[in-house]
Amino acid sequence: MTIRVATEADAQYAEQLCQWYVESAKTRGTGIAKREPAYVAQKMASGDGIIAFVDEELAGFCYIETFDDKTFVVNSGLIVNAEIRKGGVGRAIKQAVFDLSRTKYPQAKIFGITTSLAVMKINTDLGYEPVTFSELTTSEDFWKGCKSCKNYSILMENERKMCLCTGMLYDTPEKQLVQVQVPDFAAHITPPLPIGTAPAPTPSEINSAL
Repeated sequence: MTIRVATEADAQYAEQLCQWYVESAKTRGTGIAKREPAYVAQKMASGDGIIAFVDEELAGFCYIETFDDKTFVVNSGLIVNAEIRKGGVGRAIKQAVFDLSRTKYPQAKIFGITTSLAVMKINTDLGYEPVTFSELTTSEDFWKGCKSCKNYSILMENERKMCLCTGMLYDTPEKQLVQVQVPDFAAHITPPLPIGTAPAPTPSEINSAL
């Protein structure tokens, strides 16, 4: 199996992948957002997709999107060739796209919504936690992607607070590094105490005495 970051040259697979999305939605009988080949190709060209091959045949794909000034990243559009599912391809792709997200956007929260139990299990292994939709992005660009889902009316009836999908979030523990101004210690040397004067106890000495 070969898994790598997709490139512009992989646009030749965009139409096939979009057909897989349609077939997957029909097979599962659940909602799935519709993707257009041009959009999938754009994700490939921008280096925001992971593509997989088994025996040099297309095996799967997933891509990333950013929202709210890149403070949220979604791993979206995971699809695996139906003929080779349950062989570990989906898990490998999810791991790769997760790593890509952490590399390109190390301070972002990574999230997704899904009805797939298999995806939920993989996300849990990666460190995601189930959350309410209120913990996810409020970007209209993200939620309008649900319009092509057959369950969109349910989402809107619930004021985008809940649907058949489960929201999952990886809230990065890493924090932004702060540039600390290092003081000039030579200019702040404590002058010597007069002879016979006991030095003040240090914080560690105070703690030891408690």
